[in-house]
Amino acid sequence: MTPRRTVAGPAHVAGVGLFSARPVTLEFRPAPAGTGLVFRRMDLPGRPEVPALAAFAAASPTGRNTVLARGPAAAATTEHVLSALTGLGVTDAIIELSAEETPICDGSAGPFVQAILGAGVTDIPGIVRPLVVEREVVVEGGGGRIVARPAACPRYTYELDYGPASPITAQSASWPAGNDYAGDIAPARTFCLEREALAMRAAGLFGHLSPRDMLVIGPAGPIDNALRFADEPARHKLLDLIGDLALAGRPVQGEVIAARSGHALNLALVRALLA
Repeated sequence: MTPRRTVAGPAHVAGVGLFSARPVTLEFRPAPAGTGLVFRRMDLPGRPEVPALAAFAAASPTGRNTVLARGPAAAATTEHVLSALTGLGVTDAIIELSAEETPICDGSAGPFVQAILGAGVTDIPGIVRPLVVEREVVVEGGGGRIVARPAACPRYTYELDYGPASPITAQSASWPAGNDYAGDIAPARTFCLEREALAMRAAGLFGHLSPRDMLVIGPAGPIDNALRFADEPARHKLLDLIGDLALAGRPVQGEVIAARSGHALNLALVRALLA
């Protein structure tokens, strides 16, 4: 069983959206037990809400982020925010947004973790029953594969391998629940290969960003930047996996091993587990 927790007070993060390039402010707000994690669009009439649940989730057309939508309420690039909340054990919170996409900040979950810890986290009445993996479940697609199997304690692993010609070496990262998410996982930044960055720039994306702002990896390594961890790419993919699995609406109790998966496959696993 997981104790219910919420933020002790408002926590503020500001920035711009990765894909929208729009300025946005995000506020974590305390919520009563049973609320779950809910995004609220403060810029829209009636302040509509969308729960952070797989029923309202989809990978974006680019496949590089997760989008929630219910009626007029939509929230894009939710994975870093949900990963931060999950990593800190927050089960109930309102996430208020002033625009359609969360702030990308430095591409990690670190700024969200810092804001939440600055406000504090507090226990609230009640417990959350985990989603227990009772048999092996496998999802595959797009060259990726995720296996979930029974385990006494949650453990997530991401295995990254772009092949021998890639400037990113084969690597893996794991997060047993209860370990130092804030220090070991949250700082890992989103990344892309130089050729991917050039293709996206040609398509009109990310004109507001430079390699100093994001982690772009060329043949000789990071461009105008440096890795925070030797295995930072694998840690970030693990960060995304944690955030996407939060869309189950409760902790997933089992061992999850993902290889070359993205947001679409992560969501496919969540739906398979719920089914």
